[in-house]
Order: sequence, then structure tokens, then C-alpha cells
Amino acid sequence: MLRAVSGPVRPVGTITRGTTNPNRLRRCDRWLAGPQAWRLRRSPTRPIVVDLGYGSSPVTAVELHRRMRHVRHDVHVVGIEIDPDRVAAAKPLEREGLAFRRGGFEIPLRDGTRPTVVRAFNVLRQYGEADVPAAWARVQERLAPRGLLVDGTCDEIGRRATWVAVDATGPVSLTLSLRLGGLAWPSDVAERLPKALIHRNVAGERIHAFLADLDRAWARSAPHSSWGARQRFLAAAAEVGERWPLLDGPARWRLGEITVAWEAVAPRP
Repeated sequence: MLRAVSGPVRPVGTITRGTTNPNRLRRCDRWLAGPQAWRLRRSPTRPIVVDLGYGSSPVTAVELHRRMRHVRHDVHVVGIEIDPDRVAAAKPLEREGLAFRRGGFEIPLRDGTRPTVVRAFNVLRQYGEADVPAAWARVQERLAPRGLLVDGTCDEIGRRATWVAVDATGPVSLTLSLRLGGLAWPSDVAERLPKALIHRNVAGERIHAFLADLDRAWARSAPHSSWGARQRFLAAAAEVGERWPLLDGPARWRLGEITVAWEAVAPRP
């Protein structure tokens, strides 16, 4: 259950375990700097990107700042953490365009400003599934026009990642991003599904059907392995795209990334 933490600013949420690693969120950052870059470029004011719940080390916020500056040089990245000790430890790394402050899902930015992007990775996986809608709604209320919440999960070094894109209207898409080298089955990413889906990977649920179909296409594409895992994944994604509403194409598939419309994989009522 989401709750306010005691203290003068009363952040909404709970302190996470805080584990993180350098380059762990590179797959999501690549997506933000790619198909989602238009959100920053079209912002009529200086865009704000929030790294929500960055953990015990501010490294992911520092990396996010560096990567988003290639999209728009005046971007302002704010790392937000509930744990005041984590914020204090990050403060020496502040610079032009990068700041750290205490907070939670209420996204406490100064002067009533609103974020263009909120990246919340490995945060909600530590909550209950029933807590997800309320957390999304809190962030949605704070988004700038055409803003986006990215609720994601990944493994310890970022080889497998998934994320849900949520705009002001609700969840829009699910993205799977996989390191193709050594990949056995695409469904191996299931253990890293976002909290909204991780308990729904069972027969009868849409996400289970999608992952099973992707596995079957991966198996049928085995002959393409002669040209490498990338060509095999391209063939598998193209086949799956004949039956599922994919929102991307070969340029993203070749990165081991595939995005499907949320309504196709959303939990059944």
C-alpha cells in the first residue's frame, strides 16, 4: 500500500532495496533517446526528466543526464529518492542540468514544474500488484503535456529489461529488450516483467499468450541462426507482427527490442 513517509516533505512511497549498477538501464535510455526523443524535442519549455527511485548509487541518474543531453542539450534531469541519506550522498554530483532531491511518487519539483519523462525502474516490483494503479495515477497527475511514465524492471546488469509506457490516458505499450547473444528463449524475460504483469504470466492471460507465441516464432526462425541471433530475432519479430499489434519495426528489433500495444497484453479483469 502506498503511504506517505513521515518527515517535513512527506514523500509518497516506501524505501526500496536500492541495488543498482552502472549501465544497468542503458536499454531503456536508448529507447528514450530513440523512438521517444520527440517528447523532449517538442517540449516548449526546458524538458525535465526524472529518475525516480534511483537507489543507493546515483549512477543511473548521471548516465541518464549524459544520454538525454544528446537529445536536447538543455534537458534537466532530477534524481528523486525517498531515502534522505541517498540524496545527501548524491548531492556532490550535482551540476548544470542535474539535481537530486528527496521525494516519491508525488514527484516534488520546484515552482510547480512538470516532468516530460519519469523513469521508474525496479521500484514498483517491490510493491504489491494492487498498488500499481495508484502509483501510476499519482505520477500521471504530475506529467507535462505529452509526458510519459516508464515503469520498468531489469536484471542486475541490464541484459534483460521490460517496461510499460504510461501517458496521461493510461498504459500505452509494453517493451521487451533482450541481449540476443546467448538467448535461449525470449520468454526468459518473464521473470523481469513489470509488477503489473509478472503475476499474470499464466495460461489464459494475454501476456502469457504473447510470450508463448514469441517463443514459437523464435523456434521456427532457428534456420536464421546461420546469420546470427540478430537475424533470427528479426525473423521471429516479423512473424509475431503478423498476429500482434507491434508498435515498432526492424530498426528496433535488431537491437533485441520489441514493443507491443498494451491492450494486447493487459491483464484480464
